[in-house]
Amino acid sequence: MNEHTLNQLRSLRLDGMVRALEDQAVSTAASALGFDERFSLVVQRQVSWRDDRRVARLLKSAKLKVSSACIEDINWRASRALDSSLVAALATGDWIRKAQNLLMTGATGCGKTWLACALAHQAARSGFSVLYARAGRLFDELQVAHGDGSFARRMTQLAKLDLLIIDDFAIAPMGATQRNDLLELLDDRVGTRSTLITSQLPVKTWHAYLDDPTVADAILDRVVHSSHRIHLKGPTLRDNKQIKPTSQGNSDPAGVTV
Repeated sequence: MNEHTLNQLRSLRLDGMVRALEDQAVSTAASALGFDERFSLVVQRQVSWRDDRRVARLLKSAKLKVSSACIEDINWRASRALDSSLVAALATGDWIRKAQNLLMTGATGCGKTWLACALAHQAARSGFSVLYARAGRLFDELQVAHGDGSFARRMTQLAKLDLLIIDDFAIAPMGATQRNDLLELLDDRVGTRSTLITSQLPVKTWHAYLDDPTVADAILDRVVHSSHRIHLKGPTLRDNKQIKPTSQGNSDPAGVTV
């Protein structure tokens, strides 16, 4: 196939087809196939290339704290009180399709962030839009948005995400503005989008932490009632001596063992 045709395909952003045709040009096996078979392979290559690009774009936009975390690397041999059937169900993404939430609690260093990123990674691979944010930084960002007039636009952007991860919730006291921002953020998402929240505090203490009965009732009503829960147990995993590689040889100290 001449270079002019390949350039036309590139201008149409059909790079998957270009690569498939270049491979076929030097493949003796491909030369033995009929036109329909070769064309089918070219189209399939384009579809795969497009899907791979979309996943890469979603993962880049997600800004995961642990970008390498994935469900396949969970070490089930470690005792974390982790329900494998629940994780398997979450990995299908049905909870996101149903706009349900996930609340993940446990002591510091027990693997909450890693597991949240692994589930987010799986969600992006399934085609969902994801964003990871530490609670403190998210509220700081919203405070700045109030000042520069971009608050409404930013809230609209957050409301459109299929999955929003709020990590390290309840680390520091919340003021009235932060509580109201959280309520508005969750109100935009309730029943339409999913939110994953990690915290060192048990869910039963969140009401007292929020320190405003009326707002706390509204926040918990929007996030708790349609949620799955995971409570991780065990000692910290940040001591490298406690990290054991999986059978695939992955020894990522960020939290392969959850």
